[in-house]
Amino acid sequence: SSGINAEYGDVGCGSGLSGESITEAGHYWVGMDISPSMLDVAVEREVEGDVVLSDIGQGVPFRAGTFDGVISISVLQWLCNADKAHHNPFKRLKCFFTMLFSSMRSGGRAIFQVYPESPKQMELITEQATRCGFTGGVVVDYPNSTKAKKIFLCLFAGTPVNNIKMPQALGNEDDNTVQYSSERFTGKKRKRQGEVTRKEWIANKKQKRRAQGKEVTADSKFSGRKRKPKF
Repeated sequence: SSGINAEYGDVGCGSGLSGESITEAGHYWVGMDISPSMLDVAVEREVEGDVVLSDIGQGVPFRAGTFDGVISISVLQWLCNADKAHHNPFKRLKCFFTMLFSSMRSGGRAIFQVYPESPKQMELITEQATRCGFTGGVVVDYPNSTKAKKIFLCLFAGTPVNNIKMPQALGNEDDNTVQYSSERFTGKKRKRQGEVTRKEWIANKKQKRRAQGKEVTADSKFSGRKRKPKF
């Protein structure tokens, strides 16, 4: 948000280091963290923001329209893990994004720096965010660097304010911004460059056998077609 004295939420605030940047920019912030010891450090450091002990997998405990924006560093991927027997990653992500969407003002932006263990984790996170009403996409900074690479999930709660667009990725002239939506994948695979189809493979094999002087079944329109199962 570009307004003065905006209200921000810091998901997984820890000792409040990220919140200091928000304070320096002239805004207010409230931090949430599951670790009492980290929040104790934040209190000892006398951070300007307020801190709340909270398991974000159980939701965001704030009234509707509280936050102009939300930030988070290296927290969201932990919701994909079932650390306890009753933990369900799907339900915990859904609960978090549903209540987060409600707690944000229309057009607000949420930026999550994430470290997913696999593409499936990232897909799970973005899918749940989309189902809960968010739009946005994934931005990858320095994608070709093993040390400097950073992945950001950039979300909008409703229509972005002042037509704010997705941030541009750093470290590469190519566009490393991946948009996503709630549209379903059709399941149809595209042929990769240089990939040989089943029919082409059979035709090449027959041609080689003919060159060797061996008897080969004549080609027809049915060559290479998959047969339907018979019952």
